Amino acid sequence: MKTNRIINPIFFSTLLLAVAGCKQPQPAGSELPTEINTLTLSADRQQKAGIELGTPESRVMSKTIKANGMLDVPPQSMVTIAAPMAGFVKKTSLLQGMRVKKGDVLVELYHQDYIQLQQDYLNTKSQSEFLKAEYERQLELANESINTQKALQRARADYQAAEINLQALKARLDLINVSVQQLTGSGIQNSVYLYAPINGYVTEVNVNPGKFVSPSDVLFKIIDPEHLHVELYVFENDLPGLRVGQRVNFSLVNESTLRQATIYLIGKEISPERTVRIHCHMDKDYPELIPGLYLKAFIETASHQATVLPEEAVLTIGAKHFVFVAADATTFKLMEIQTGNTDTGFIEILQPGQFTPSTQVVIKGAYTLLSVLKNTDEE
Repeated sequence: MKTNRIINPIFFSTLLLAVAGCKQPQPAGSELPTEINTLTLSADRQQKAGIELGTPESRVMSKTIKANGMLDVPPQSMVTIAAPMAGFVKKTSLLQGMRVKKGDVLVELYHQDYIQLQQDYLNTKSQSEFLKAEYERQLELANESINTQKALQRARADYQAAEINLQALKARLDLINVSVQQLTGSGIQNSVYLYAPINGYVTEVNVNPGKFVSPSDVLFKIIDPEHLHVELYVFENDLPGLRVGQRVNFSLVNESTLRQATIYLIGKEISPERTVRIHCHMDKDYPELIPGLYLKAFIETASHQATVLPEEAVLTIGAKHFVFVAADATTFKLMEIQTGNTDTGFIEILQPGQFTPSTQVVIKGAYTLLSVLKNTDEE
C-alpha cells in the first residue's frame, strides 16, 4: 500500500490557490484519507504554503466557564437629573458625550412659582422676627406677673408656628438651590440652577430652551465611568464551580483583545432565564471602554500544568483530532491525538508521551497540508 507521495510542483501551486481559504474544521461526516498519511514538501514549497513548525509546550491550563455580559457602572455612578419643581428651561449648553465636573451648572430654569416661594420665605422670616420679639416681651411681662399665662402661651405658639413655616420654606428653597443667605442679602432671583452632583459624562439630554419640565421628567443622565466593572450572566448549572477571586478573561463581542478581571460578588438570585449575575472588578483601568458594551468572558475555575499546542495546529475531523508531525525536514506525517481543555488559544494534549522534546509539529498551515493530502489521495 502506498503511504507517501511527493507533490508535483505545478499541481502543488494550483492546489495551494484552491485551498488558500480552507482552514476550518472538517464537518462531522468528513473522512480522513486512509491510504496516504504522509507527504513530502520541499523547503521552498513549505514557505509558499506558510508552514511553520513548533514543539509542544508546558503551560498552566484552566478549566473555563463561558459567559456573556456587559460593562456596567454601580448605581451611585449613574445619576438621573430632574427638576425638583416645575419650570421652564431658560438655558443649557450640554450635549450628549460632554464631560462635566461635580458642581458645574447643567441648566437654568425659571417660573413664577420660584419667585413666589422666595417671597413667602421673606414674608415668613419677617413675621417670625416680629413674633419672636412679641414672645420675648410677653415672657418678661409674665416674669413680672403683669400679664396672664394664656397670653404668654399664645405668643409662644405663634412664634413656634412661624419658625416651622420658615424652616419648611427654607427646605423647599434648598431643593431648587436657592441660598437663604444670598436671598436675604441680594433679594429675590428670577432663575434657579441645577448642578452636576458627580463627575462624569452626559449620556442623555432631553431639554431645550423654552421647554416646560415637571419633577417627573428626566432632564439629563450622567455616568461616571471611573468605577466601570464587568457584569456577567452565568447559567445556574455553572454556579457550583464559581468562587470569589477567580480570574476572568474577557473581550468585547467584535474584537479579540483579551482583558482581565476578578470575580468580586456572586449574585444570590436566579433570573427567569435561569442565570445568575456575577460582578467582576477589572484588574486595571481601560480608558477606551465605556458602559453598555457587550462582551464574552471565560471564567477560570481550576488550573493545572499541561502539555499544549496552539489551537491552529490541531485538525478536527469529525469527532477526532490530528496534528502533522515533521518526520524530517521535508516529510510530514499525520498523527491522531487526544485533546482536553482549550484556553486562550491553546489546546491541551492528553497523551503528551506521544511527543519527545525534539518533536516538531506543524503549528501553522496544518489545514493546508490536510487539503493537499486529501487531494493527492484522489489522484
